[in-house]
Amino acid sequence: MRNYMYILVMAVTTYLIRAVPITLMRKEIKNRTFRSFLTYVPYVTLTVMTFPAILSITDSPWISWVGFLVAMVLAYCRSSLFVVSLGSCILVFVLQLL
Repeated sequence: MRNYMYILVMAVTTYLIRAVPITLMRKEIKNRTFRSFLTYVPYVTLTVMTFPAILSITDSPWISWVGFLVAMVLAYCRSSLFVVSLGSCILVFVLQLL
């Protein structure tokens, strides 16, 4: 029974997070600063969730940093997302084997 309460509370919370902005903000947002802030929110949220996981996934933080830096270099060179993730994952896997 307790699990159902958790699910119900999370469903209501998720619904309110999505429903309240729709009901309160019916007009177009004209403030440039606020619009640009809302544009970057998904990227910041993804970064905040992903970065700690990157650094704590391996036994050694140095291997994590090397994989992260390789991913950054590949991304800077405009490689595809598949190449970036595959390259950094393979490098981390090989470094862990050594």
